Amino acid sequence: MTTLAIQGMKCQHCAATAKKVLEELGAAEVTIDLAKGEACFAGSPDAEAVRRALAAKGFTVVD
Repeated sequence: MTTLAIQGMKCQHCAATAKKVLEELGAAEVTIDLAKGEACFAGSPDAEAVRRALAAKGFTVVD
């Protein structure tokens, strides 16, 4: 499982949007922890594609 810290998620709609982005890029078993600002998923979508897609939705992946 991979865990990403994502800034900018403020509500359940944000969490659902981030989850959809990850699933569209090939991630599976995606769970979003809104309180921690984290996404956890299986699979290995392209990291740069994930960053770009989340940025397009107003989120930032934190290293």
